[in-house]
Amino acid sequence: MTETSAIPSLGGLKVLDFSTLLPGPMASLILADAGASVVKVERPGSGDEMRGYPVAFGEASVNFAMLNRGKSSLCVDLKDPGAREVLRPYLEAADVVIEQFRPGVMDRLGLGFEDIRRINPRVVYCSITGYGQDGARRNRAGHDLNYLAETGVLGLSRGADGAPVLPPILAADIAGGAYPAVINILLALRQRDADGQARHIDVAMADNLFAFAYWGLGAGFAAGAWPRPGGELVTGGSPRYRIYRTADDRFLAVAALEEKFWRAFCEAIGLPPEKWDDREDPQAVGDAIAALLAQNTADHWEARLQGLDVCVSVVTSLEEAAADPGFAARGIFAHRVVHGTRSVPALFTPVASGQRSSAPSLGYPSLAAVAGEFPWS
Repeated sequence: MTETSAIPSLGGLKVLDFSTLLPGPMASLILADAGASVVKVERPGSGDEMRGYPVAFGEASVNFAMLNRGKSSLCVDLKDPGAREVLRPYLEAADVVIEQFRPGVMDRLGLGFEDIRRINPRVVYCSITGYGQDGARRNRAGHDLNYLAETGVLGLSRGADGAPVLPPILAADIAGGAYPAVINILLALRQRDADGQARHIDVAMADNLFAFAYWGLGAGFAAGAWPRPGGELVTGGSPRYRIYRTADDRFLAVAALEEKFWRAFCEAIGLPPEKWDDREDPQAVGDAIAALLAQNTADHWEARLQGLDVCVSVVTSLEEAAADPGFAARGIFAHRVVHGTRSVPALFTPVASGQRSSAPSLGYPSLAAVAGEFPWS
């Protein structure tokens, strides 16, 4: 992250966020990191469910603190008949509204896009759901794993026993939900600045996952060659793109796809030249590499390959990666989230600015509103 790219550019932008858990809160976090003022609407008493998750960090969880630092909290019972009047000054002033309920819920509450557009004709209204605002799946409940399963992405990742491997990252929530939401919000704001019109953005997390299987879709649509788990270039079918075990039961991630990387890799590990051609029998070549790499430790191979263009990495733990001085030097953990005298590295976002911020106490701005103060005046 360069100094220029870390300068907030959304100062003055007002965001009213009705979302909970991960996708919406991360989207509004990115906007907040870029300078926007974000008010988070929460249930009275308990607030966002993520406040109660382990591990605790002050009065809420560290997950909540990471995703909601730098925001304000407004407690409103959306089912209360007077909720709209409490929210009206926020709805009138908001540039952006983010919501994450199932389709139709906000309409029933009188807070749907058309309802708010009548109050604020310039609002950019972003709805994040699993399957979108229309279609056969629109009302289906789901989480990240469901979206990965139904879009074919999970089926491409299988273990030695043929069963799909549970992903350790929430790809649909973040890459299919939060990031597309931010992109489309910024695009809609630019359109609104040009014509003054409100916009409704429909972000479907499942839909956005198909982009990650572009290579498989291309081969399937163009040639009927739909990808096989464990049988394609990036699913384990090539010895050039595979995970190999070392003598100390650690692993090397080999991604020597291009010929120049492949030749350098084969030479460095001592693979006989007659086995470098992997076109005829890739499995035999992969077995030969596996046998070689299993003879020495991960540290041995890391030292052996140091400085060479071979596209090989030792598989590290998250703890090891977080302590890596190379990442630290990039400023990834420079931004801190604080609570009292405690602080931890904040969640890195593409616009992280290196500032210190804290998570909001539950419902603070509602008290200010009662006192006649308004944070967006």
